[in-house]
Amino acid sequence: MEYIRLGQSGLKVSRLCLGTMNMGTPDWKPWIFNEAQSEPIVRHALEAGVNFIDLADFYSTGVGEEVVGRILKRLARREEIVVTTKVGYDMGTYQNAGGHSRKHIMDGIDGSLTRLGMDYVDIFMLHFFDVNTPVEETMSAMNDIVRAGKARYIGVSTMYTWQFAKIMQACERNGWHKPVNMQLQLNLAYREEEREMIPYCADQGVGVSVFSPLARGLLTSDPNSTRNQTDFFTAQMYGDTASREIAASVARVAAARGVSPAQIAQAWVLNHGGVSSMLVGADTPAQFDSALAALDTQLSADELHELERNYTPCDLINDYTAGKRIAREPRPAQGAFGQTLEKAA
Repeated sequence: MEYIRLGQSGLKVSRLCLGTMNMGTPDWKPWIFNEAQSEPIVRHALEAGVNFIDLADFYSTGVGEEVVGRILKRLARREEIVVTTKVGYDMGTYQNAGGHSRKHIMDGIDGSLTRLGMDYVDIFMLHFFDVNTPVEETMSAMNDIVRAGKARYIGVSTMYTWQFAKIMQACERNGWHKPVNMQLQLNLAYREEEREMIPYCADQGVGVSVFSPLARGLLTSDPNSTRNQTDFFTAQMYGDTASREIAASVARVAAARGVSPAQIAQAWVLNHGGVSSMLVGADTPAQFDSALAALDTQLSADELHELERNYTPCDLINDYTAGKRIAREPRPAQGAFGQTLEKAA
């Protein structure tokens, strides 16, 4: 396993981070694993050297934290792992059940710690940018959580770069703890964060952890998986021609190498200069192994062109663009892959 300091902090995390959205209860979504099914995956990741574990209160509406917390208590020493959880999405139907008000943030950290069975989390993260709460209210509360010892660091996820800049400026003005991690979506089918967010994070010394390296399963070339059959967000985010052509290119490069499409897609993410750590949401220990193999997979210039040639600019994927994104079209193949496609035609 490789380890890296997260941004300019002193915190060392594994290049692979165990994503746990698929752990909790299938009562929440049909592709979620229960505790017995989740434990072998967590054990395998820890044995492989992973020390970075990503959660959120929203996953299985709290049950995910309960399940993973119990598993970690059985399998790991608390001081040897880096645990992050997120706050923001509604945890009920009552007023103040979500968002980033001081009230919900304070309720959120206490609820997460209770469910996890822990005294603190290493990184407490905003799950999105709450446009209805003043930035100063949110970040003051996050700073107080660090000062109270309930979190060692703070982080953020999934927002516009200008919104993150507002957060950083508020922290700078008030002498508050700044976020050390930005969690964002990046994969061969979605690269918009390369334009502003990733360079901004590099400039500000903020680590970048990437979720959905397989584009919610699209890049595994397994359209019949339970996730791809039941997660309507996959079609909403990656239902255009360019995304399908990108998946086909990943499959071609993988076939030429004799490896899985997942390994190729994950290798592209891990070789990205702006990425600190990549989240892996594996359904089996064997699936996790493709990410381990990707750590040592270097891609040639021809392979990179084939993987990247279909990408065209697209609308951002976030809470504000759901259902409004415009489809895009790919570019033609060239070089060895172009010749292969001409012969096939």
